[in-house]
Order: sequence, then C-alpha cells, then structure tokens
Amino acid sequence: MLHAPLPEGLAFDDVLIVPDFSDVQPAHVDVTLNLATGITLRIPFISAGMDTVTESQMAIAVARCGGLGVIHRHMSIEDQASEVDRVKRSEHGVITDPFSLSPNHYVYEAEKLMNRFHISGVPITEHDKLVGIITNRDLRFETDYSKKIYEVMTKENLITAPVGTTLEEAKEILVRNKVEKLPIVDENFHLKGLITVKDINKSIKYPMSAKDNLGRLLVGAAVGIKDDYMERVQALVKRKVDVVVLEVLHGQATNVLNAIRSLKADFPYLTLIAGNVATASAAQKLIDAGADIIKVGIGPSSVSTKRVVSGVGIPQISAILDCAAVARPAGATVIADGGIRYSGDITKAIAAGASACMMGNLLAGCEESPGVTELFQGRKYKTYRSMEATPTDDEEQELAEMGYPNPTGTVISKGVEGRITYKGPVADVLQQLLGGLTAGMSYAGCRSIQEMHTNAQLIRVTMAGLKESHPHDVQITRESPNYSVLG
Repeated sequence: MLHAPLPEGLAFDDVLIVPDFSDVQPAHVDVTLNLATGITLRIPFISAGMDTVTESQMAIAVARCGGLGVIHRHMSIEDQASEVDRVKRSEHGVITDPFSLSPNHYVYEAEKLMNRFHISGVPITEHDKLVGIITNRDLRFETDYSKKIYEVMTKENLITAPVGTTLEEAKEILVRNKVEKLPIVDENFHLKGLITVKDINKSIKYPMSAKDNLGRLLVGAAVGIKDDYMERVQALVKRKVDVVVLEVLHGQATNVLNAIRSLKADFPYLTLIAGNVATASAAQKLIDAGADIIKVGIGPSSVSTKRVVSGVGIPQISAILDCAAVARPAGATVIADGGIRYSGDITKAIAAGASACMMGNLLAGCEESPGVTELFQGRKYKTYRSMEATPTDDEEQELAEMGYPNPTGTVISKGVEGRITYKGPVADVLQQLLGGLTAGMSYAGCRSIQEMHTNAQLIRVTMAGLKESHPHDVQITRESPNYSVLG
C-alpha cells in the first residue's frame, strides 16, 4: 500500500517502508505462503533458473530451507529431467515409486544403481511381488559382481509393513529390527512403496523443508518456447516436477501466450509460472492465458544490460506495484525476479505486492551453485553469468519466434559475466535474508505476507536519504554477514 502517491519509475533504492506501531516480534512473523494450489513454501525465496545458480544441488538445499529451486533449461531435456529427479528422490516421506530390480539382474547392475542415486539398497521383485532386497550389507564382502542378484540378496525373514503405515510406525519397526529400509506391501505382497531411515532422519534434520503431499522436496524447472518445449515439459512432468517456469525474454508476446494455453490444455493440473513482464496489461494477458504465477522483472538483474542496450524496461518497484494490482484480485501470485541485493529489497518487494522473490546474484556465490571456486587477490569467488550474455543462448531464436527477428543475423548480448564473492552454504545466506525480512515486517507491524500486502506503506526517498541509509562517514574494517561493499 502506498504511503502517498508515488511517481512512476521507482527502483528498490527509491523507497523505504514506513515503520508503524507494532506488537509483532520477528520470531512471531510467519512468512509461509501458498505459491499456488498445493505449493506451499515456508520462506518466500526462489533460486533463479540460471546456469550459474541452480542445478539439483542448489534446488535441494533451498527446498530444505523452505524455499524453491528452479533448474535452469540450458541443458538437454534428459539432463534437466534427471536433475529434477535427483531432487525428488533426495528426500521422501514414503517412496511411492521405488527403484526395483529382478532376481535375474546382475549384482553389478544393483551396485551401479545404488552409486548413481546414492542409495543403500534396492528391493527385488518378480511381477511386482517383493521377493527380496539387496543392500550394502549384502555386498560388503562380495567380490564377484557378475553373480545374479538372487545369489546374494536377502530373501528370508523380510521386514515389511502394510500400506498405510505412518512414518512414526515405520520408525519403530526400523529401530526394532535394526534395518534401514522398510518395503511397503499390500495383502498380496506386491511392492507399493518404501520408507527409509535416511528419509526419516532428514525430516527431523530439516523441519522447514518445502515438500509435496508425498513428502518429497519441491522443485521447479525452466522452459522456453523452442520447438521442443512441449516434449521438455512432458519429460519434466514425468519426473514429478512441481512447478514449470515458462521463461522468455519478453513475456508479453503472442507465441508466449499461445504456449501458456497449450501447456494448460495438455497439462491442466500443472502449476505454471510465466514471465517476464513489467506492466499490469502484460500481467493480465498472462493471467487470461492461464498462468498461475506472474514473474516480474525486465532488466533489473545485476548482470543484465538489457535496459542500456535496448532502452527498454521498468524499474522494479514500479513494475511489482503495477503487476500486483491486477494479479492479486485475479488470485494469481507475483514473483519479483531480479535486482535483489539486500534482505531489505525483499521486504520492499513484498510490501509492493510480491509474494516471493527470485534471486540470482545473492545465491550465485554459494557453495551449492554450479561452477568452481577460484581465488583472486586473497578472496574466494565464483562465476555469475547472465543467461543473455553469451552466443550460446537461445535468445535470438526466441525473439524470432515471437515476431522480432534480428536482421543482422548475429546474437546481440544483453548481459555480462563476472565474478562474485564466495558466500559459503546457501542455508547461511537464506538465514540472513530471512532475518532481515522478518525484522522489516516486525517494524511494519505485519505478521504475514498478506498483511504486508495490505498494511505496509512505502515512502519515496531522496538521494540524501539513500546515502543516509547506508553506512557512511566511516571506513569499514569488518563486513557484516548480510552487508558487503563488494559484489
């Protein structure tokens, strides 16, 4: 909500949130949000679908903290689907589609499967009926991996549980029998699921995890509008992806709207994020086409040169205000994508109407982001690159598909690549961001994201006000964990 009429063209540094009467402590703030039907996040943080930000390792770590990771699309269909599968199989309540092998498979095949997916055992079935299990314990002293599985598997006195067994009941059975895996079977001994000690321990270790209704971590994946996008989405859905992000350079285009309609027609229950846009009219078009969530941001990223190269864009606070004004009444969610430098920017984005923030810069330097860590002048860095920076992008093809062919026949870069300070584990970064957000909401007297949307007030600041907001008249000798003068 606006404190006073604000001029258009406002960025994060142009506004602050007005402190208000509050009986809310930061610890009492609830930042849980329903991103869409069946998609609940414990924190409003999403890692960007960029090749220097999010693959399965980052997506797993972010989901364990309560957020959502979006696997980037600059890989083959099978590779992206496999990345999604790694996230979905990394943590379960009850595994409803466990891997299984037959007794006539070879031991080396079981060992290869366990190594690939970092699992300690595989159920053995014949015609879907459980006949045994092979685990690391069975292979501990085995030297001949050319044997058939039935020669080494455990097949006597199998410990199982019936369909409907709860995690608490499963834990008791596992502890009592000193086993790590509990196959779930029906009355005919057909394999229906699997519960493991590892998954039970993870649910205790990561109580804030963002999960689906089967206890698996939530994960998203990005797609474009190339010819194979329907095939890509089909592969992602097959691997149980929770959210698909239709991510193109200019979301307000005929082919983008047609792609949304096609996806919703073929996958009516799929949660679809679409973008990027920056105006109310563009957001309305995406909503009318069937998008569940609107991604807002044209050029605010720290590695984007789109605004200066093309001359097009809207500063991010104004873009969020404009898009949220039509999205909220329509029941659609807004994600603020790009330009987030500090936790205070997240608070401002939510006050302007966003329900969650997608971040690249803040997460690119984390341990879990793709790429190697390098040492430069005594500090650790990682690479951060705009998805529009290199000729390997599909940008020009997408522009042509949307009706904006490049007459020169060359790729026009609209981004840069650079080094970014190594930040350590993403959990530590997200904890700092969450602390800043909950503090800001407390100052505004708001207990929830919904209250921020209705009660928080923004005020315009001058350049003098911006200078006053940052540390000044001092030479910083020790940086805090949530504020740095370096990128």
